[in-house]
Amino acid sequence: MKIIGIGKNYVSDKAEINTLRTGFQTIFLKADTTLVTDNKNVEFPAITKELIYEVELVAKIGKQGKNIALKDADSYISEIGVGIDFTAKDVLTASRNDKGPWALAKGFDGASPVSSFKSVSNFPDLNNINFDLLINGEQKQVGNTSFMIYSFSDIIAFVSSYMTLMPCDLIFTGTPALGAGATFKGDHLQAAIEGDLLLDFKMI
Repeated sequence: MKIIGIGKNYVSDKAEINTLRTGFQTIFLKADTTLVTDNKNVEFPAITKELIYEVELVAKIGKQGKNIALKDADSYISEIGVGIDFTAKDVLTASRNDKGPWALAKGFDGASPVSSFKSVSNFPDLNNINFDLLINGEQKQVGNTSFMIYSFSDIIAFVSSYMTLMPCDLIFTGTPALGAGATFKGDHLQAAIEGDLLLDFKMI
C-alpha cells in the first residue's frame, strides 16, 4: 500500500482557488511505517526539535485504477478518515537548503497517525465535509473541503496519471490553510469529522 500526501491544497478565501489551480499538484509519498492506527499514542521523534501538526482528511482507495477519468474518480474512494501529517520542520528546512527531498521530514516512523474510517456513503457531498483538530482541548484547526484547491476527484485523476492506485492506498488530501503549528510531548490530539471524534491520541 502507498501513503500519498498532497501539499498546499487549501485556501482561506475561496476567491483564490481559480488563480491557484495551475494544474500541477504538490505530491509526496510517505513510508507505510509512518502509520499509527487504533488511536495508539505516538512517540515524539528523536530526529526533530520542531514537530509540526497538520490535520487532514484521508481518502482510502477501494479499487485498482490507472489514468482514472475525472468523472469517475470519486468512485475509487471506499472510505474516509482523518489523520495528522506530521512534519519535522527543522529536518525539512535543512533538506530544502540543499535542494533535497521531503522524504526524511515526512517519512519518519509515527509521522502519519490515522483514525478509523467511515464508508464514503456517509458523505453525500465530498465537497462539503467539515473536520477539525483539538490539542489539549483547544481548537487549533477547522476545515471544510469546499476550501480545497484540488478536490478528491482532481487528486485521484492526477495521481493515477503517474502511478496505479491500489486498494487500501491512503491519500492525505491537505490541511486547512490556517492553524498548523508545533506539537510537544504530552500534547493530547483529537480530530473529528462532522463532529464525530475519530482520532484521539497523546504524544509521549
